Order: sequence, then C-alpha cells, then structure tokens
Amino acid sequence: MKEEHKTNNMTADCLSVIPALPRETGTQNKVRVPSSNLNRGVRRACINLDPSRRSNKRREQQIVINVLIPEHFPELSIRLSELLDDIGAGKCTVMERRVAYLRRECMYTITEQLQGKNLVCFHFGSRSEGTTTPGLNSDIDLLKSHYNENIMTDWRDWKAGICNFLMLHDDITPPQQYLLQVIRHDTPEPSTSLCGDVRFVRKDSGQVLLSSDQYKKGAKCILQHEREITTHGPSVRYTNGPSVSNIPNWDCVTAFHVCQPLAEIQHWIDRCRGRRWPPAQLLEAARVAPSFLVPAGHPDSDYNREEWRLSPNLIERMLMFSFNMTQIKCYIVLKIIKQSLFSKMVGDCITSFHCKTVMFYTIERTHPSMWKEHNLVFLLLLCLQVLRKWLRSGIFPHYIIEGVNLFDGKLTVVQQRRLLLYVDCLINNNLQDLFHIDIDKLGCRLQAFGIRHSGQTGEVLGRLCLHQSISLLLSFERLEWFLSKFRHKTSKVQNTNTTLEQVIDCKLLTCFKYFKNAKLKSDAVECIYHLLALHNSMQASKCLRQRCPVVSEIIRRFQYSLNTDVASSRLKFASVLYCCGHLHAAVIVLDDVERRYHNRVKSVCGKLEGQRDIHVFANMLSDNCDQGFSELPFALCVQFFRQEAYCAPYILLFEMNRGMTEDDVSQRDYVDKQWMDSAEVAALPFLHYLQFLSYGGLGERDKQLHALGILEYYVRDPRNRINMYHIETALNLLGHCYEMEGDYEGALDCNEESLSYYNTNNAANCHLQRVLSY
Repeated sequence: MKEEHKTNNMTADCLSVIPALPRETGTQNKVRVPSSNLNRGVRRACINLDPSRRSNKRREQQIVINVLIPEHFPELSIRLSELLDDIGAGKCTVMERRVAYLRRECMYTITEQLQGKNLVCFHFGSRSEGTTTPGLNSDIDLLKSHYNENIMTDWRDWKAGICNFLMLHDDITPPQQYLLQVIRHDTPEPSTSLCGDVRFVRKDSGQVLLSSDQYKKGAKCILQHEREITTHGPSVRYTNGPSVSNIPNWDCVTAFHVCQPLAEIQHWIDRCRGRRWPPAQLLEAARVAPSFLVPAGHPDSDYNREEWRLSPNLIERMLMFSFNMTQIKCYIVLKIIKQSLFSKMVGDCITSFHCKTVMFYTIERTHPSMWKEHNLVFLLLLCLQVLRKWLRSGIFPHYIIEGVNLFDGKLTVVQQRRLLLYVDCLINNNLQDLFHIDIDKLGCRLQAFGIRHSGQTGEVLGRLCLHQSISLLLSFERLEWFLSKFRHKTSKVQNTNTTLEQVIDCKLLTCFKYFKNAKLKSDAVECIYHLLALHNSMQASKCLRQRCPVVSEIIRRFQYSLNTDVASSRLKFASVLYCCGHLHAAVIVLDDVERRYHNRVKSVCGKLEGQRDIHVFANMLSDNCDQGFSELPFALCVQFFRQEAYCAPYILLFEMNRGMTEDDVSQRDYVDKQWMDSAEVAALPFLHYLQFLSYGGLGERDKQLHALGILEYYVRDPRNRINMYHIETALNLLGHCYEMEGDYEGALDCNEESLSYYNTNNAANCHLQRVLSY
C-alpha cells in the first residue's frame, strides 16, 4: 500500500506541472544538405519508416529518403508557420489552452469529489494539448476515472471491502484488449455468482466477467435521468471506445485506472531507451503513470461486448507536451488536412489519433535538427510518406502498444486504397492542395499572404487580438461551466431533506483541505469564494427571518467573497444591505459595481447557452489589444436560493414560486429544474433595479428616475438581448418598477412581453393577475 501510494504521488507530481514548450534544437546538429548543382533542390532526410525495427544500439539502421524539394519550400514553410500563429496556433495560445483545460479538469475533480464521488477527471485531446484552432472546432474530451473499483493485474493486488476485477488476457484476446473477471470483495477468490448485477455476464468457461457493453448501458441510464443523451464520434476515435455525453460537443468516457506496471508499457519503454526522443525523463514518468481501461471491445473479437481497451492517455499527453512549436504546428496542419482534404475521400475514418501516431513515429525517427520552422512543409511530406507506407501495407501500428492495427474497425481495404491514391497525389504535387483549404481560411491566407500579412483585413483578426480573444473565450467557458456545475450541486442538495447550510459548511471544510494541495490550490480558492458568498447570504437571510440584526461580522465576511466576478457577489452584498435597511451603504456598493461594469463586460450564465463566436470576444477588447483587463470582464447571473429569500427584494419571491400548476412543473427539462425553484437574474438589470429601490428609499427622486430610464433602455433595446440571460425576469423587474410608479399599463405590457418568451413557469403569470386586480 505504501509503495502504491508513493507511485500515485510520483504520478501526480510529474503531471501537476505544465511543462514549457521545448526549445527547437540548435543549429549545431544541422543535417548537411548537398550543395552541388547536381543535387540542388534535393533535401536528404534520415528517417526510419519501418515501425517494426527495434534497436537499442546508438547507431540504428536508417532509411535514407531522397525527396525532391522545390527551392521555395523554406519560404513557404515560414509563411505557413506565421499563418498558423495568425489563426490561433502560436506558442502563447497553445500554452493558454493547456493552462485553461488543466485547470478545468482540476475544477471538475473538485466539484465531483465535493458531491462525494471518488473519481478523478481528465481533459484529453486537442483542447488540453492546445493543438486546435477556432476553425477545427474540436470537441471537449473528458475521461472520468473511478477509484471505487480495484483493478488487479495479479492476485497480490486484491483489496478487501471494495469491488475487485482481475485483468485477463490470453492468446485469442486481441492486443490492447482485456477481460475483467469479477473477484469477491471478502476473500481473494473468483466470484461464481452473477449477484443480480446486470453488468455481470458468465463466460463459457464459467468465469464471471464485467461486461463493457452492459457497463456503458448503465452509464447511459444514469444520464437519461438528467438530460437527453448524445453520443459523439470524435471521442470514440480518440480513445477507441464509445463515449456518452449529456452536453453537446462533449465526449465523456468513464474508465478504470490501472496503477500497476503493465507489460505493454514496459515493452514500449524498453524499446525507446537510448533514443533521442522520447527523452529519458519522460520515459521514467511514463513508468509510474496510470493507464485506463475504457469500455470498448475489438470489432473483430468474439468477446467484443465484454472486452475493455487499455488506453495510455496520460503517456500520450506527456508525449504531446514534449513537442516543440514546429512539431505542434506540423500536427495541427496534419489535422487540418485530415478534416478538410482526407474527409472528402474517406469521411471521418482518419482521426486526430491517427495524425498523432504519425507524428510520434516521425519525430522518433527523424533527427532533432530537422524540426525547424523553415522545414515545416518538408516535415509534412515526411509525415505523409509515413502514412503512405502504412496505407500500402494495410497496417497502422499503435505507437505504444505493440500488435495493434489502428485501421481495424476504421478504414476498409477499399478506403485505404482510395486514400493511398490521394496521399500519393498530394505528395507528388508538393502539397499544392494546401492552397485550397477552407478551414480558418488557410488557403486564402496562403495565397494572399503578401497582401494581408498584418491580418487586419475584413473578418480576419490580428494575431495579438486573436490570442486575447481566445484567452477571453477560454475564461468565459471555464466560468460558464463552473457556474453550471455549482448550480447543479447546490440544487440537488436544496431538493433533499439535508440542510443546505450544513452541506455548504461541509464543502467549505473540504475545499480548505484542497487548498493545501499545490495542484488544486487555485481552483479550491475559486470554489471557496462562491461557497462563502452563498454561506454569508444564507446566514444574513436567517438573521432577517428571525428579526435579528445582521451582525457586523457577517457583513465583514462578505469582503472575502467579492472576487467571484465583476458584479454578482457585490450585487448580492448590496441586496443584503438594502434588506437590512442600510441604504447608503447599498448605494455605495452599487456605485462601485456600476464603475466596474464597463461596456465590454459579458454576462455569464450556467445554462451553457453562451455566445461563443470568436468575434464576440474580439469586440470585448479595447482598440489597443496590448491593454489588458485589471479583472476578467465577466458578470455571473445573480442567484438567490430559497434559503436566501429574506436578503432578496420581495418581488424575487415570485420567481422562486413560478410554477403555478403541476402542468407547469412537468414541462421543465433537466436544466430548468436546476434554477426554476430559485430566483436568477442577469447582473446588469438587477443592478439598475436595486438602484431604483435604494434611491427611492433615500428619497433621491432624480437618481431613481435615472436608474429606471437606464433599466428601461437596457431591457427594451433588442441589441442587448445577445448578452442578456433570463430576459423574462428582467422584464418582470421592469414591470414592477412601472407598477411602483403607478404606470399599470406599462407593467401589463412588460408582463405580457415576458410571457411571450415563456408562457409557463414564469412569475409574470402572478404579476399579471396582481396588476389586473388594481
């Protein structure tokens, strides 16, 4: 147990630090290019194209390829490299994506564990590697690894009191595939009973196995209680196993981790020792990195419904993180070629994982000095030659696990021949088809490079502006996702008999434990901010309900939770002050929010319906993209749970009881059920509504009317709808302002417009009846 704990710690240490991109090899090891007139235009490269060659000798056999390279290739390579910078594949953007998605997987792990689930989450694929562009529109790959089950490689790994599964592999089992035999939890002996578990099946030999097919069905059943299931392909291709997701553009895979040493991984490590790449430090980290078993069988196996596939995703991530920028750009261009050119020949049969494997073999067998910016097009040709060789042989080898053919179940023989003809043509015409690629307008940019080098013409964003826009988009998506998860967790607690305040206290204590973990510290702090804001508001509401004065200690603690975003926590604080009767203090806080809420602030809601067009975020930037933001320009929606009812304006109580009939409630979908029993409003309308109330309470009539005018203009102007959530609630607040002003016709008009958006589960139904009774 101590050795295993130590191994897991070593793995966490080697994965917790985001490595900087390796520098491109210096010029001291340049490959000599013949300079005679007879050999002019011919580039000689050393690359071993035979994946079956295995030699640990320092001087391994290499195949010398003579490739006729036009003299303009170095210039074209520089041009292509700079254009990749312009479309969001530069070094800064790559690192920005990596940091963002590694933070997201830490946050995902924290929120799942706060719910009591014993699992760890990983974002794999292009997003977390930083190897994507806006035009590629890559899906988000998420792998959840459960720790409630113990995966055994031999009998010494057995643990008492939990589910144990023994990995089985025999001569007829395809490479990379395993069967999981069910082992008893009270004694290290095979289980002989199915125990009424539909996931268990009995093999002809009598062994009880955990069926991967039944396991996937169980995962689907769980998600069907939450939302409509969407099964996506890209994750299937990346992990070679099906995924189940309840969020569009997300590919979620549930897996088991394997921490014990595996023969396949050790064999690969031994094969790679002594080579220039992968480096020795990476191989040492790979030795202790866990692998995963995903529920997917081999398409040609008799037991494909029971088989589990071994996936060394963490090792592949390490390999990707060791790429320098030329290698990353080469891989991105391969994916662009795959998505824009290969897809016309064979559809989606060639995947990003195929491109990644080509890169691994090419880098391993190419001299490091070749990976320079001016060689980019030549290196693409080398990669395509590797692919052509495998298309001819009909075998596409897995880089890490020996004996696996990645063509199996993906590309038929007919498709392989069709793609071979095209790849051969692509190589022979010196990649001229690059000039006809539509993704990110790459072809047009290549053709017009000299004219539009600055990248400021038409809809093309400048390099710095695009980097800043992508950075804002990544922050927006992370906040939007976090708000969704936070609302989901709290809404589930609110609908149980458990006291929400007790649960929040418990979660706060857990987050403070995560705070001591260097890898999770920054994400734990963000969770603490949101939990503290909710905790303080509930305590203030409790004091007001009991008609006790809100103690200064509660008000003082709000300062520790004001940094969740630009506005939402401050607005909730102002609402508490207003309900306590501290109107002057409330106005001071509201004025501070109004100063922070400049015209480039974007609303964020947990409904996952945000506008993600890159130009939306470009418009948030100042004219000079060098000027950053002192704080992220995002404002979360303001939410009040029923436990916070006494520190919210009374009109929001109608929002907490908007379901007038059982028919209304039955029409709610999964997302609606998370927020319709609470009051939720966009930040800016709530800001002006609170100003209207506070200035009215202070008797400052001019300022009160001014706040009403701004609220009216903002809610009524259709141009603001793209940046406003909960429009029906904003209209209800405006209608209440009209009602307090005695303008009942205006109030009715607002209520009717609100109902035009949502005619059920809308508090406007109550407001309409109340106003009509006057």
